[in-house]
Amino acid sequence: MLEIGGLDAGYGRLTVLHDVAFRIGDGEIVALVGANGAGKTTLVRALCGLIAPTAGRIIKDAFDVTRVPTHERMRTGIAVVLENRRLWGELTVRENLRLAEVNARQGGKVNFTLADVTRLFPIIAERQSSAVELLSGGEQQMVAIARALLMQPDLLIMDEPSTGLAPKIVKEILGVIRGLRDRGISLLLVEQNVGIASEIADRGYVMALGRIVHEIVPGGWQSFLSDERMVKAYLGD
Repeated sequence: MLEIGGLDAGYGRLTVLHDVAFRIGDGEIVALVGANGAGKTTLVRALCGLIAPTAGRIIKDAFDVTRVPTHERMRTGIAVVLENRRLWGELTVRENLRLAEVNARQGGKVNFTLADVTRLFPIIAERQSSAVELLSGGEQQMVAIARALLMQPDLLIMDEPSTGLAPKIVKEILGVIRGLRDRGISLLLVEQNVGIASEIADRGYVMALGRIVHEIVPGGWQSFLSDERMVKAYLGD
């Protein structure tokens, strides 16, 4: 589904990512965990084309998208929910979703409709005429996920989806993520909260100082979490 090799990227003369390499297979949830400042968000920005890598390759379904512009990259089946959500606050929920519908790619693995995302998040039906800026943080996160799904992705990247949300909302969103995986959608879950990542991800990677420093294999989360020295070194207290 996605393969990253030898990726360097940053801002101007500042290189943040160093020789990053990892892969995501069909229909699996992969978590990328690390402390603040590890380079996780920079990696997300590189994957969706918001910054240009200075070295390495990004391969999506055997197609090199390293230099493909963001809007065209999304049409290869990648969708992203950024940490700040990037919703149009003055527009209604329905208008935000409509923007995704009219720009969606054709022929995705799973074709999501407005009815589909309303079933996933019933609050969308209740608040579809409300301006997004009037919604709670949890409601806005649901709209952001729904908008991404209406782009018809087969790979969904989510940057810090649990940040600032109540535990009840986090639990609901994790349930949706599991359901997406069951429908064949691959997911990259970028999370500082390793507890949440370990609860839902099939496997994972640990990032520190812009590098992948450890791979967590399927079934290996408990072993990683029980190694207090490693957790403290890479994730902090």
